Amino acid sequence: ASPNLIEQENIIRLSFAPFCSALEAGFWHQLTQKKLNDFRLDESPKNIKGYYYNGDPVGLPTRLTLEFSAFDVDGATPARCCPASGTLYNTNTLEAFKTTDKKALLDKAANEIWSVIQSGAVLEDSSILNKFILLTFADLKKYHFYYWFCFPALCFLEGVQLVQEPVSLEQSFSAKQISCLQTAYDNLCVSSGTTAVPHFLLKYTEESVEVAPLKDLTSFFPDLKKITVGVYDPCTLPQHPGWPLRNFLILLAKKWGSQLDVLEVLCFRDRTLQGSRSIQHSIIFRVKLPDLTASAGNLSSSPDGMLHISLISSRLAESSVDLNLKLMRWRLVPSLDLDKVVSTRCLLLGAGTLGCNVARTLMGWGVRHITFVDNAKISYSNPVRQPLYEFEDCLSGGKAKALAAVDRLKKIFPGVNAEGYNMSIPMPGHPVNFSELTMAQARQDVEQLEKLISEHDVVFLLMDTRESRWLPTVIAASQRKLIVNAALGFDTFVVMRHGLKKPKESQSEESSPMSASSSSSCSSTPAATITPGTAQTYPCVFHSFCCCSDEVCCKSGSTRDRTLDQQCTVSRPGLAMIAGALAVELMISVLQHPEEGYAVASSSDDRMNEPPTSLGLVPHQVSYELLSSNVLYYYVLDNYEREGFQFLAKVFNSSHSFLEDLTGLTLLHQETQAAEVRLIICITLCALTVTFRSEPKMADKFMNSVRLKKKKLFCFWPVPSGDKSSVHSLLIDQIHLHVYTWKYTLHRWL
Repeated sequence: ASPNLIEQENIIRLSFAPFCSALEAGFWHQLTQKKLNDFRLDESPKNIKGYYYNGDPVGLPTRLTLEFSAFDVDGATPARCCPASGTLYNTNTLEAFKTTDKKALLDKAANEIWSVIQSGAVLEDSSILNKFILLTFADLKKYHFYYWFCFPALCFLEGVQLVQEPVSLEQSFSAKQISCLQTAYDNLCVSSGTTAVPHFLLKYTEESVEVAPLKDLTSFFPDLKKITVGVYDPCTLPQHPGWPLRNFLILLAKKWGSQLDVLEVLCFRDRTLQGSRSIQHSIIFRVKLPDLTASAGNLSSSPDGMLHISLISSRLAESSVDLNLKLMRWRLVPSLDLDKVVSTRCLLLGAGTLGCNVARTLMGWGVRHITFVDNAKISYSNPVRQPLYEFEDCLSGGKAKALAAVDRLKKIFPGVNAEGYNMSIPMPGHPVNFSELTMAQARQDVEQLEKLISEHDVVFLLMDTRESRWLPTVIAASQRKLIVNAALGFDTFVVMRHGLKKPKESQSEESSPMSASSSSSCSSTPAATITPGTAQTYPCVFHSFCCCSDEVCCKSGSTRDRTLDQQCTVSRPGLAMIAGALAVELMISVLQHPEEGYAVASSSDDRMNEPPTSLGLVPHQVSYELLSSNVLYYYVLDNYEREGFQFLAKVFNSSHSFLEDLTGLTLLHQETQAAEVRLIICITLCALTVTFRSEPKMADKFMNSVRLKKKKLFCFWPVPSGDKSSVHSLLIDQIHLHVYTWKYTLHRWL
């Protein structure tokens, strides 16, 4: 390394303790009165005033306080406190509060500070260096107040070089000098007509100490090679100055930076404990200022003074993530296509246990674009199972999961492009036609979901309920998006991918779905797997998939009228991590396949051949189903693509029988009931045959009872679920037919 680089690495930079906002209840009460009586709909900026204090005990943060007198900008400041001027932006709506361009407000305030520095007006009143911005929204119906505080500061891009580290005043000054300093400062406050002076000049010898206002710098220091300045410092840290020093150093560098060799800074701290006043804990240090007399080209504005550090950290984190993945290509997986993985946009529907684990694994693979959709809030039972949340997220009713997950992802890796949407997904059997407002909201939710799915490449279904998976599956299948489905049971889990819908050009070359082979026929034969090697696998767009159920129905209320253990996803805690990881690994494997989402499922025979991807086989696991969903797939998608939201509204507002009737599942249930009836009849006739063969006369009595009391006679008969009257009628008709046949046969036997 060159000597210059080594010298730069050894340079110690000065850091500052940022302000914390302290808004007292009196301020919010006064804001309420101003909003109701004076501001009303006026959103123009208002001048307000705060203050800070330099006598706090050790351990307290650096605070800027706003109280009921904040709107009286010409009023007196509390004793021995320094004023800070600010600007209030009070919005009329919460949406306006959220969408306000905060960067523009920050830049405007920074430019105002820079203007008064250039004009020299700051020398008359240096308190204007301590500006702040307050953006608020007051919900006076619920008395909820939203606010955003900002303390703008002008920054040296290369920082401030620390020549001599901070030491306490009692280590640098004698007792006599400390006493003289305290007296001189008090006299300066009296002559200035205030109880605290934010910035001042300092000159001392072994016998005396003198102070002067900032505007007297040229006359107070004939020789500007070395000067000492004082700043009223609210910080309690022994090694760092507070925030008010930042803009003050910019002023000194702009006005006299080219003439100063070394600047000595006294952070004046005046504390009174148990009636005893002390300034011995003040700190003093020396710095070297950059030259700003030529231009301001090496300045930037920062709300918190940590902007440049976070940018450097984010670059380091990004390079570290890329390095870990690129090392895979050195020897283990040379053909791994990382660009395809990193550029994949993933939509996570559900930010619960599965969603958190899937997001963490996606980040491990370098995926940069992750979007959450969820409408739940974080509860106290979540953080122990869902790694993106903490206990603090549960307080005050809980944060929205989708938004809190985004914040945590950005803290984990600042380079991630994460977004969160706190929204609901319309579901079959959950009516939305209560009013025009609910219908409009449902339409808006569907349009938002369609937009989100169209903007992403892969959709993860990670919700709790089965019916919530139906609509995203229909939309994603229609838009030919890869769907990865994950579901948990108590000690089981299923991860599966839905095949993409082939373009119409390729579909026309194949057989019609209605005339397809047994793999796409609607039969009652259980289908545990899809035949390996088929040209296409189909998404299950009819019923909502869940590994812990073998019901063949369209669930319209899987959590309705259920106990707590049935409403929650009760599973062994480690399964979510395994299922979430496998869901991401399945996506990565599919992306590495030449056909991507159109890749056929690998079979056990493929283990003996060359794997289709650099990561091995591309599985496609399907849960136990009573029938294949291929025909249902075409019925549902055809209606959705032809009718759009009108079809979806029918599904939302109708009972579950609408989808069952549409797809033929109602007929299947009737055939199943009939098969059960025939089975019951066969068992009954076998029993009757044994009984009546020994007692022939009982056959005539039995037939008379059937004709006279057929309903009462079979009221105890076990029947399948459904319309019992129709089943009894069907049963009686079947009994008549079979008993007459049996009687004729029995008479021949006898």
